[in-house]
Parts: sequence; C-alpha cells; structure tokens
Amino acid sequence: MSGFKTTTLRCLLALSISLATLVAREVGAAETAAPSVAIHFTLDRPLDASMAPFFLAAKDGRFSAERLNVSFNSATGSPEALARVAKGDSELAFVDINELIRFRDKEDSPPVKAVFVLFNRAPYAIVARRSRGIEVLPNLDGKTVGVADGDLSMRLWPALAQQNGIKALRVKFHKIGAAVREPILSAGQVDAVAGFSYLSAVNLRDRGVPGADLVVLRFADYGCEAYGFAVVANPAFAAAKPDAVKGFVRALIAGINATVKEPARAADEAAGRIDGGDRDLELARLRTVLADNILTDEVKRNGLGGVEPARLERSIDQIAQDFKFRKRPTAGDIFDDRFLPPVKGRLVN
Repeated sequence: MSGFKTTTLRCLLALSISLATLVAREVGAAETAAPSVAIHFTLDRPLDASMAPFFLAAKDGRFSAERLNVSFNSATGSPEALARVAKGDSELAFVDINELIRFRDKEDSPPVKAVFVLFNRAPYAIVARRSRGIEVLPNLDGKTVGVADGDLSMRLWPALAQQNGIKALRVKFHKIGAAVREPILSAGQVDAVAGFSYLSAVNLRDRGVPGADLVVLRFADYGCEAYGFAVVANPAFAAAKPDAVKGFVRALIAGINATVKEPARAADEAAGRIDGGDRDLELARLRTVLADNILTDEVKRNGLGGVEPARLERSIDQIAQDFKFRKRPTAGDIFDDRFLPPVKGRLVN
C-alpha cells in the first residue's frame, strides 16, 4: 500500500512539473511575441481635468492591458507638441486639431494626422459679464475683450464675427497675460475675456464672480464648426506599429467610459497629478467638458473619436477666412480613421 502511495505521489508531482513547465513556456512565448511598446505621450498644456480619461486609463491598467508602456509629458502649447511628434520625440500627442490644420500647411511638414478626436466641439468661448450689458454675441459691439497672447480661439474669430453679422473692428481686443485673464475680468477692467469655456468660466466662479453674472458665449453655439483637442500620431510610428495605436485608442475609449461613469474618481485622479490640485474645482471643470465638448449629439449618434468629413471640411474653410493656406488641406489630410474600432465599440456606455 505504501508503494502504491509513493508511486501515485511521484506521478502527481511529475504532472505538476509538466504543467508548470508548459504554462511557463506559453507565458514566455507570449512575452517574446508581444513585448510592451513604449509610447511617449505629450500633452500640449498644463494638466487639468479634461485629460482625466488618459489618467484613468493608466490608473486602471488599460494601457498595460494593451501591452503599452505610456509615459506622460507636457509641452508649452500645440505647436511644440506637434513639433515633438513630427521629429519622433513623442509617438503620440494631445493637441488642438485646428493647430494641426495650420501645421500641415507648412512647407515640408511631415504627414502628421489625428487618429482620435476627444473634443467633438472646440472649447473656444468668450466669457462675459451680464452686468456689462452682454447677453449674446452681438452685444460685444463696442465692448473690450481681454485676449491672451497665442489664444487659439481668436484664429476663428473673423469667421464667427462675419457669420453673426458683427463688425469685427468695433470689438476692442486688449492683450493680456494668460495668468491675469480671470483676475482682470473679475476686477471689471474688461467686459469679457476669450479662452476655453471649461477653464475661464469655472475659474471665474471659483474666484467668487456670481454665476448669474457670467455669460459663456461658446463659439460652437454661434456656428463655429471646429472640432477641438485630438490625439495625433507620428506617421512613421503609426505605420510601423499600427496595433499599438489601435490599442492606445481602445484604452482611451475605456478611460472615457470610466470617466463618464465615475467623474468624481476621474477628477480625483486628475487633481492628484496637479500641483496644488483642487478636487472640487477639477470635478466642476470635468463636468463642463463632458457636457459641452465630449458627449455631444454627434458623439451619441456616431460614437467617440471620429469626425464627420463634411463638417471637418467646413471647419477648414472657416480657418481659411483668417489663414492663407499655401495648399489647403483636406479632411483626409487631417484625420485618419483606420485606427478606430467599429462604431459599436465606440458608443458611450
């Protein structure tokens, strides 16, 4: 009986060793076949809650599940972020798609394209005060608007003014530093300021300006066709590692859905990455971004990440009213939909 038990134990031990060896070989083969791909991802500005879907995707292991090793870094603006992608210093970046349109007009510019649009509507806005007699866009006639150097919204102001019958020359634009944009309006030194709706409006309420006195004149509500912030890819990287780009997009979609489902957790994650981040302020900012820029009717209809080519063409025409193209790009020059999952995989849960 003892010999039988010994033989049985030896058989079980041999079987266990064989199974362990087989599993180890399969894991090793998988790791050899699909090593992690490093992605340097550049954000075009200081961190804020609008970037929460990226941070939540990282926090929840969505990138690592796609065998991606994603590191984040920041640039001083979309032009710098685009330059990094063009040179190959960053594989992917988060930039204003309207700046990409202008970038593609440069002589010998590499064919950088957007592969995913996060902001279905650009966040451009003029934030004004009702106490200064401003309720709608035409009320800006004769008013003074503070504008920071390099403000992207002003690139589309000529088209917006023409479309709404506003005499552009009758609106006085006062150059200011970005750091004093909200203080100068709250102090009453200007009638309105140009900027992003989810930044300036939320910041002003945080500074104590009564919400009832604030009017957010979103360009999108007055006929601006522009899309907003998008993920762009280095063309050589996209060609060599298409599955990595597709994996990044899938992970980002999961991050967006998690952000929509748990905005408070997403705001916590964003605030935790910001020096002196205020969780309540970032949550208010995130709710504004989701409602105004990400979860639009177009997105609910067509899914996250894509564009309507005809609308993108119209937005390029609007840019052309204040920008002389050497050779006007087409929608196909700006956006590449090959890395998007089918619509079913992009619908918001």
